[in-house]
Amino acid sequence: MGDDASLTARKAQLRRSCIAARDAVGPNPRAVAATRLFARMWGLRGRTIAGYLPIGSEADPTGVMRVLSRDNRICVPVVTGKGAPLRFREWTPGCALETGPFGVSVPTDGGWRVPDLLIVPMVGFDAAGGRLGYGGGFYDRTLSGLRDADVVGFALEAQRIDAVPAGRHDITLPWIVTDAGVFGTGAEV
Repeated sequence: MGDDASLTARKAQLRRSCIAARDAVGPNPRAVAATRLFARMWGLRGRTIAGYLPIGSEADPTGVMRVLSRDNRICVPVVTGKGAPLRFREWTPGCALETGPFGVSVPTDGGWRVPDLLIVPMVGFDAAGGRLGYGGGFYDRTLSGLRDADVVGFALEAQRIDAVPAGRHDITLPWIVTDAGVFGTGAEV
């Protein structure tokens, strides 16, 4: 098996394990994670913040997005094509949604925005900021084009693994918020 095939296989196995661990987490750690995310971001004003509408058992930032929408513009990712970076459509609490690619909810209307802060979902992560996604590379492509944006990974502690195997295009995150705390080496958000 070549290096790329071996990396792909290892990541696929880790995804299954991390999703199973995430699926098993009850409501209390989920609430604690959301509270920690809010505590990290509560003072933000005048920002364009990309959150996300969770799929499956992902950590849910929508309560935080709702509160932050009072003083900031909130947007969510939209997949526009295979191999393309994500685009971000404005989101407001209660806006009309439709199901987009990969079963992700997206607003039916709203302007396109360029975020200066992103809350990024993760399938798995490690202490060095390594992020394991779903394997499409959408966030890696997007983050490589938004170099000046602040980035915060959001997950549950059950999703932590020893080390995320990294390929040449994988981007590490400066901050990760979980139910166990806030971890990172980046500049303050």
